[in-house]
Amino acid sequence: MNFWDSSALVPLIVTEASSDLRRKQYAADPWAVVWFGTLAEIESSLVRRQRDGQLPADVEHAARKRLHEMTKQWTEVTPTTEVRARAIRLLRVHPLRAADAFQLAAALIFCREQPQHLPFLTADQRLRDAANLEGFPVE
Repeated sequence: MNFWDSSALVPLIVTEASSDLRRKQYAADPWAVVWFGTLAEIESSLVRRQRDGQLPADVEHAARKRLHEMTKQWTEVTPTTEVRARAIRLLRVHPLRAADAFQLAAALIFCREQPQHLPFLTADQRLRDAANLEGFPVE
């Protein structure tokens, strides 16, 4: 089981430079742990690409279909006061955006503060650095 940040999931549904790597990781273990807001973050990425003319309608439709199938195997960390408190602590000690702090907080709550056994997958360098400092194996 891996914790998947939205930046690591997007290459599974639209073609990016890291798509091959992410497909291999997902094929090896498709039971992803994600944050409650991940679906909205992925939607934001898809809509932005569509508006910018980078995502034709047929590709967008196929991406949404793949995303829908993937969500069936997700374990989603829901928003709680504990996640929010952890995110606030993370914002104070790491140079993260709020959405990234919630991603990392969700992973910490899911693994019960034992991050060494939960690989954290992300393409975001600041989030990668923070997850590494928190003790996650980062990929």
